[in-house]
Amino acid sequence: MSAPLDLLLRDCALPDGARADLGCREGRIVLLGAPAAGSSAGQPRAARVIDAGGRLVTAGLVDAHIHLDKALLSSRAPSLAGSLAEAIRATGAAKRGFTVDDIRARARAVLDLAVRSGTTAMRSHVEVDPIVGLMGLEALRPLREEYAPALELQLCAFAQEGILQAPGTEALLARALREGADLVGGCPYNDTDPRAHVDTIFRLAREFGVDADFHTDFFDEPDHLHVRYICEQTVRLGWEGRVAVGHLTELAALAPAEQDAVIVQLLAARVGVIVLPATDLYLMGRRDERNPRRGLAPVKRLLAAGVPVAAATNNVRNAFTPVGNADLGLMGVLIAVGAHMGSRAELGQALAMLTTEPARILRLEGHGLALGNRADLVVWEAAGLDEAVGGLAPRAYVIKSGQVTVERRATIAEPWREI
Repeated sequence: MSAPLDLLLRDCALPDGARADLGCREGRIVLLGAPAAGSSAGQPRAARVIDAGGRLVTAGLVDAHIHLDKALLSSRAPSLAGSLAEAIRATGAAKRGFTVDDIRARARAVLDLAVRSGTTAMRSHVEVDPIVGLMGLEALRPLREEYAPALELQLCAFAQEGILQAPGTEALLARALREGADLVGGCPYNDTDPRAHVDTIFRLAREFGVDADFHTDFFDEPDHLHVRYICEQTVRLGWEGRVAVGHLTELAALAPAEQDAVIVQLLAARVGVIVLPATDLYLMGRRDERNPRRGLAPVKRLLAAGVPVAAATNNVRNAFTPVGNADLGLMGVLIAVGAHMGSRAELGQALAMLTTEPARILRLEGHGLALGNRADLVVWEAAGLDEAVGGLAPRAYVIKSGQVTVERRATIAEPWREI
């Protein structure tokens, strides 16, 4: 007789429409098959059994790009003009008033929202520069351990203020990597020499053996296209599969043939693309008086070519993005609308952009609904993709490593029906 399961989810609806029982043991999926018929005597033994009752079960949500250290700043540094330059400037000024306790409190509030919404893994950029030093890393590093039972948190030492134009930043990035940052990130469009900026990030990535994550080409017109150099260097340095780029809105402004040429480079370098729909839709197209552009990378074209593409939160209520609640489901809605992905198959792709695609980019081994994979799961209050993704359905249960971490208990009264 096999050992009992830690958790059994009975009668789950899977994203492909199939029905299954799903069992977890020692943090892994060990049972995934047609629902058992008959009495409970024929069911596998389990420490806990949850009847999903035909509700949708998916892999846990993965937020591949968020800024915990500058979340919830709207009251201090609001968006007025709604431009990228203003957001960088206002947030830079607000950082001068940051404290470790302040950063940690705001980050904890966002992490709580994310976990309750089904996020089981996350990559947060942590600003490292002469303004804040390593304050952000000091604030977030303990949270990585505190939230480990519910969420795997990667911390990316990030040079938002530039490197060459902010002397001392390179040394701070190296120190951050020595003191626990998981990877290194750059922002070449916000520096005096973008290529030297990229070179510095790669030099640090190779020195410390970590991945690299770039904010790049975040403009309406294709005047920068630093992604080309990033891809070239990725291949030259042998860092294929270890690099991600965020935003990449300029790609959408290229003619289709030119887009395809960049896509060939992305594929060769195995660079993942992370679109940030709430921020990109908010900040792009500001000067367009007729037919304002959407400001999103060409998601469908990238996916069709086989490029890993994730959709992520980026910012929560600050000058870059004045709205949000750290629910990745909202990014699924924005992708469905903003990238014209409304068919059933496309909603499935949108869900993958919140689950398995970001897991590929973050190199999270064994993420997804398959035997032997990690039992990081979400049970939605929905019967299928149209309700879950299209209807932004609540999450009934969130499961990390085979253990229930969040259980929704909602009571709704409607006195008007009794009148």
